[in-house]
Amino acid sequence: MEYHCLIVDDEKTLADSTAEYFNLFGVAAAVCYSADDCRKFFTDNSTDLILLDINLGDGNGFDLCKELRETTDIPILFISARTSDDDKIVALNIGGDDYIQKPYSLGVLLAKVKAVLKRYGTGQTDYADGYLTVNSRSKEISVNDIPVKLTALEFRLLSYLIENKGKVISKRELFEKVWGDKFTGDGTLNVHIRRLREAIEQNPNEPKYIVTVWGDGYKFTGEKQ
Repeated sequence: MEYHCLIVDDEKTLADSTAEYFNLFGVAAAVCYSADDCRKFFTDNSTDLILLDINLGDGNGFDLCKELRETTDIPILFISARTSDDDKIVALNIGGDDYIQKPYSLGVLLAKVKAVLKRYGTGQTDYADGYLTVNSRSKEISVNDIPVKLTALEFRLLSYLIENKGKVISKRELFEKVWGDKFTGDGTLNVHIRRLREAIEQNPNEPKYIVTVWGDGYKFTGEKQ
């Protein structure tokens, strides 16, 4: 079966109520209560997005995320009661697209999930300059003809910057247009910008493609320089 959202959480009551709420508002949701259940899910099912808890009874979400990232680039939103900034950084660095704190409002979470589903795979941006190539239809990126792996959210972020090549994009606009959430923190954006630079820049410490316009935001120059 095909679902919009898969919830992987060993808190059965919370996971079930979240799935029930999502289904009520048109987001087809399935639930797995363990890492092993999640692995088995993909044998006969598919999903457009995963809500993944860090703490699972038979493992942890970090390890499961790394495992999933070997075969899929669908958005993974971590959900956790843990408040450590280190956890948030790890979650993003291993391929997570966002980090959502428990307890969460079902309405707010549903809005975020719908925003991600709406934006996932909708970009129609192509770019090539002999060094960097971005193909929106296949979602493939290469640098010097070498394939580069990005998460779904990183691809959307890069696509939005390319769509607005030469224009300074404020952080607020990126939060709203890419994340679908005006309250996303600067730290989250900074991590993703850094990861993009590490993926496409010749020297991430002296970026030529994605430049910072201090006090205003970021700009995609469209030049390797």
